[in-house]
Amino acid sequence: FAPFVSRTANGSLTGFDIDLLTAMAKAGNFKIQFKDQPWDGLFASLNNGDLDIVASGVTITDERKQSMTFSDPYFDISMMVLTPKAKTFHSLAELNNMQRVAVASGQTGDLAVQKILGAQSTKIARFDSVPLAIKELENGGVEAMVSDGAVISNYVKANGADKFTINKVPEFGVDHYGFVVRKGDIATVEKLNDALKKIRASGEYDKIYAKYFSN
Repeated sequence: FAPFVSRTANGSLTGFDIDLLTAMAKAGNFKIQFKDQPWDGLFASLNNGDLDIVASGVTITDERKQSMTFSDPYFDISMMVLTPKAKTFHSLAELNNMQRVAVASGQTGDLAVQKILGAQSTKIARFDSVPLAIKELENGGVEAMVSDGAVISNYVKANGADKFTINKVPEFGVDHYGFVVRKGDIATVEKLNDALKKIRASGEYDKIYAKYFSN
């Protein structure tokens, strides 16, 4: 889920979320250990106590708030629609006329497309990750792909901007990422919020942001 969480060539975890939490742990004087787990098992691991925090570009939604507690927002994000370079795209209504639209399963792009096409729509093609969904678009198996704009932009920048068009769609509005803790774990979320405020005030947040999103 680059540039938020990914692995380097030598296998170590890297990304905006990793650097941000590392800085927060230092500012808040608490220890943190990172564990790499598949998206579809993250929240179960959180609820059974294997994890205390989920940090993987998790969008704050009213539905998710019912079963988990979020920190203050740490990143603003907008959904975008990725299409082949030659294809024009003007409105979300156009998704209804497509045969297949790719999303990363269970992520915010998936939820956004469900609202347009319906949760059970056979037009929604779900993949285990954003790169796999974009690869299907590149191969012609789908007509468009929907995901978080920063993730799409990062992939396209690294894998050939000449192949795709990134379509900004005002209808999607702006969402926010937050760190996730178990429902009602006020002590941990207050610790995160306090540390986030400290690194914003010190300028450390801006330094980390510029490292990943300077362009």
